[in-house]
Amino acid sequence: MDTIYALASARGKAGIAVIRISGPDAWPAVRFLAGSLPPPRRAGLRKLRLDGEVIDEAMIVTYAAGASFTGEETAELQVHGATATVAAVLKALSERPGLRPADAGEFTRRALENGRLDLAQVEGLADLIEAETEAQRKQALRVLSGAVGARAEGWRRDLIRAAALLEATIDFADEDVPVDVTPEVLALIDAVAEELRREMRGFGAAERVREGFEVAIVGRPNAGKSTLLNALAGRDAAITSEVAGTTRDVIEVRMDLDGLAVTLLDTAGLRETDDHVESIGVERALARARLADLRVFLVEGEAVPMIEPLPEDIVVSAKADLSAGGGSRMGVSGMTGQGVSELIAAISERLGKRAGSAGLITRERHRLAIERAVGSMESARDEVRNGPDRAELAAENLRHAVRALDSLVGRVDVEDLLDEIFSSFCIGK
Repeated sequence: MDTIYALASARGKAGIAVIRISGPDAWPAVRFLAGSLPPPRRAGLRKLRLDGEVIDEAMIVTYAAGASFTGEETAELQVHGATATVAAVLKALSERPGLRPADAGEFTRRALENGRLDLAQVEGLADLIEAETEAQRKQALRVLSGAVGARAEGWRRDLIRAAALLEATIDFADEDVPVDVTPEVLALIDAVAEELRREMRGFGAAERVREGFEVAIVGRPNAGKSTLLNALAGRDAAITSEVAGTTRDVIEVRMDLDGLAVTLLDTAGLRETDDHVESIGVERALARARLADLRVFLVEGEAVPMIEPLPEDIVVSAKADLSAGGGSRMGVSGMTGQGVSELIAAISERLGKRAGSAGLITRERHRLAIERAVGSMESARDEVRNGPDRAELAAENLRHAVRALDSLVGRVDVEDLLDEIFSSFCIGK
């Protein structure tokens, strides 16, 4: 296997830059530049030289095969972060035989191939790199820690046990089997199936934590939606005007609300109109509002425009600074800030409850794998109930369920996904 190298820290001027080298020639290449290496997992300061000239003074850390991120002999050079210094070190490495620049995600791909990470952990690492909020960081770190793989291994073990019990009855079909295995097999299938269904129920919330929730602000024209959006965002993200119908398209603002990634949507005012352009905006507003995870209705008086609020939606009185107040409904004014903090708290509370129900699986690929496993288990359960003559078919269905769970962590059936997954990584990771 080639030895690869890349800048592992961000490009540009910095105090320190980290260059990673992994593969069978990693240690010899660094020894050629540094003269000697510190013991594995202990940092050592060395001068890097090429053709007798000092390139830089670097902190070097080495990792033995089996104890590194990639599972290979690895070295990391912490050099000064000047652009010229980094370029000089990379050029020196490029001149060593057997070394080549790493492709995007190649270090992580080698970690997968060498058994240091399973595929779910790789996806968790990708999510951790992209994490914008505290909730996303915690979720990605949980997946990266191997929680999905550990849970899948438990499910897999129980299903293999159930299949083994059934196969034992097949092997001894001509003899009297002293124990009826049906109750234990059904108990194992039912217990695993219930856990898998629970994970599928929590998938929607987990996916929203990962990708972000959408909150649509809806109301009639000139209800103060854009002004409220600007107040929530803390900047002039949308044009505001006393003229009704200013907003014709959906305006999006990404925010962090109590650790959750939230995209606020300022939509066109909802009303019947003969204006062709405005009517397109109203149609888009209705479509996005219906798809949003939560809707905030800005209402003047008692009329709710064109779309019925759901039980979890928030209905507030618009332009509270101009009204006399009173009533049980929360009043909000984007102009003065009245009620904005209370509205943010209400949004955070509702989305926080949904995030609290999130399961371990975070991607559509995970959900589909679990769905296949549950389908196979239901078929196996039916065959078990049909009697011992169907034990072979039941065992085969359980093997299909195990295979689906294996695809969850990348043991089988994922080769076509790998290029797409690793293309999202930066070079150096």
